[in-house]
Amino acid sequence: MHLDPLAILTAFGLIFLAELPDKTMFASLAMGTRMRPLYVWFGTSSAFIVHVAIAVGAGSLIGLLPDWIVKLVSASLFAFGAFMLLRSGGGDDDDDDGAAKTVTGFWPVYSTAFMAVFISEWGDLTQITTANLAASNGTWSTAIGSAAALMSVSALALLAGRFIAKRVPLKTVQRIGGLCMLGLAIWTLVEIFTG
Repeated sequence: MHLDPLAILTAFGLIFLAELPDKTMFASLAMGTRMRPLYVWFGTSSAFIVHVAIAVGAGSLIGLLPDWIVKLVSASLFAFGAFMLLRSGGGDDDDDDGAAKTVTGFWPVYSTAFMAVFISEWGDLTQITTANLAASNGTWSTAIGSAAALMSVSALALLAGRFIAKRVPLKTVQRIGGLCMLGLAIWTLVEIFTG
């Protein structure tokens, strides 16, 4: 196995910049305000690693799934996330009760984060970019750089979410997170008809 530091840095830089404004960063941020951030990070990171492996090993698999189906499932997951956040963010009971509603079990949080990222990242710009980089820069170097970039963006989003959650009431954060998830669901549905 030959690792090329320049290829690792190239993959990291390109994927990091492409993922920063991406919907999964905002989804990670929203999940991190409602669920244990470390568990969310494990879930999102696992999904990213699987996607990198698929992109690097067989980038052509992306084209096997119809784009509109991937986007429809992704929109459904975002809509479900919005419903869960807005439902729990409603009401006017005190903040202590809201804190008790935070999802903390490892497997429920891990599986939710994994599935949200795994499904929504199919055919994403970062996956396609990873597949293209692997073809020209070497598979292991690209895989390491891409995975590190995706996991870093998720960690950054989760840290920002935790920072915000400590300074803003939980119900407000949940409402904003729910509205962001709803916006992502609508945006993904619009992409089906316009893309």
